[in-house]
Amino acid sequence: MSHALAEAHHHTHGPECGHRAVIHLDHVDYIHDGHPHREHEGHYDECAVCACGSCEGICALCTDASCTCATCNHSTCSCGSCADSCATCSCADCTCATCSHAA
Repeated sequence: MSHALAEAHHHTHGPECGHRAVIHLDHVDYIHDGHPHREHEGHYDECAVCACGSCEGICALCTDASCTCATCNHSTCSCGSCADSCATCSCADCTCATCSHAA
């Protein structure tokens, strides 16, 4: 993933900042002015942009089941304990190979 700095912020992203927060793989993306920002070493970077052409262009928001983009949140958890997407699965004993938190 490239290391592209996001524009300067006048606030710290977090639960009360007013921007939509989406779990994306091993981090949280904050959707800011139509693009995803992720915290990285004390600053914010632009996050992955989807190239499938049938979503909003943000991997963290992609729900297209036919998307082949490796960094999108379109996988459905198959652990048997939930029916959620891999992006939001929080099962402590998850064995799904596509969930980022699986052991």
